[in-house]
Amino acid sequence: MNVAISVPSAEIAVSGGTVEGRARVVLDLAQADLEPGDVLVTTHTDPSWSPLFVAITGLVTEVGGLMTHGAVVAREYGLPAVVGVEGATRLIRDGQRIRVNGTDGYVEVVNG
Repeated sequence: MNVAISVPSAEIAVSGGTVEGRARVVLDLAQADLEPGDVLVTTHTDPSWSPLFVAITGLVTEVGGLMTHGAVVAREYGLPAVVGVEGATRLIRDGQRIRVNGTDGYVEVVNG
């Protein structure tokens, strides 16, 4: 059973496409342990996070908008991305399988 975790009308679709993968909840860039195919879930990104984008397949952030760093870089790399997902780093557990729909602007937990 899939469970949508986003708050209605709070999330913003910023880079189209849909991807399913392992969620990697990263709160501190120094602690990032990503493997190719992972979906980065974090509070926000800035230019220092750019090297992580080469390994990930999708992005979920708690804050952001169409022109924030994560949104712009996700579009450059063609990664599905949703920002403004309130409580994403709390609601999504590291290692869960999630689906990111960057076209319609929602995130689902695929397995508990």
